[in-house]
Amino acid sequence: MERVLPAIAALVCASAAVVWIRSTVFRHQVSRRLQGEQIDPDLWRLADEEYRRDFQSSVFAVIAAVVLGFLAVRPIDTLSAVIASSLAVPPLITLIRRRRLSEVARIAADRSEVEKKAREVLTQEELAPLQWAARLAPSDFPDLPGFEIGQAYQAGSGVMAGDFYDVFKIDDHRVGAVIGDVTGHGIEPSITALQAKYLLRTFLIQFRDPGQAVEELNAQLSELVRGDEFISLCVLVFDTDAETLRYASAGHPAAFVWHQSEVRPLGATGPLLMLDPKGTYHSRELEWEQDDVAVLYTDGLAEARNGDALFGEDGVASMIRRDPTASPDVLTKVLVEAARDFAGGPIGDDVAVLVLRRV
Repeated sequence: MERVLPAIAALVCASAAVVWIRSTVFRHQVSRRLQGEQIDPDLWRLADEEYRRDFQSSVFAVIAAVVLGFLAVRPIDTLSAVIASSLAVPPLITLIRRRRLSEVARIAADRSEVEKKAREVLTQEELAPLQWAARLAPSDFPDLPGFEIGQAYQAGSGVMAGDFYDVFKIDDHRVGAVIGDVTGHGIEPSITALQAKYLLRTFLIQFRDPGQAVEELNAQLSELVRGDEFISLCVLVFDTDAETLRYASAGHPAAFVWHQSEVRPLGATGPLLMLDPKGTYHSRELEWEQDDVAVLYTDGLAEARNGDALFGEDGVASMIRRDPTASPDVLTKVLVEAARDFAGGPIGDDVAVLVLRRV
């Protein structure tokens, strides 16, 4: 009896040590993976603490097995054998609950994986507005000889919006510039804006006249049957050979051209897009000479408020007159800052500004 009890207890402790060591190795792998992925530090600390707890249990089980094995080969009295064998009680519980321990370890690993995927989804949702904005209102344009371009985009609501602009080469001597605004906020107006932006590229290549291109765009978008969505849009087509600028505006706030020391408004030449599937759109032509400047913007700029007063188109025109020789980058910043100063704080609506100068 004096040797049998310690021997049985040592075997129990050795078996429990195997269970704890396996759990320790598994939890250590989970902890290292979480640390390497550099996700939530609290999640890694929790996994690391579970690993250290299992490691301590493993050490205890190994030491108990060694001590009891030593007592099993040395003569001791019965009372001492019973007391020493009590060391096997915690390891015995471990063996009884070994399946439960393995299940808990798997649950912990699965939980960490679920939380990792959840964080990835949240990160994607946070990046989505930025990714959409980069497509709708890019910060860079291809190199276009003869043009200096400045742009600014500011999301007033903090969510995906429908403001967009584009500058691109139509053919060897024509360049297109577009700015537009889809009513509403969220994913649907952003999708509509993206559709309008790239459909218009196609139609400006197909039709030489921007009025025809906008008319075809209206017909195509109207088939989407979205009664709560409308688009205001202004498109300019610069012909560097003819030194002309042709434009069409679908209910958009007046763009401005600085030409021969004068600021000229470019008013609407047709209704909002998607308002009337059979709407008619015209185009008009101006001279486009060296050092001329074109300024396009969405209504968030002109509708910056100070009480009941609006910054307005007059405010935009006056800022252009103040320094028409400023670089396009500087002029876009000046316009946005002037509207913000007028409002006495952040502008509540989305704002997009596009400035082009012929050089």
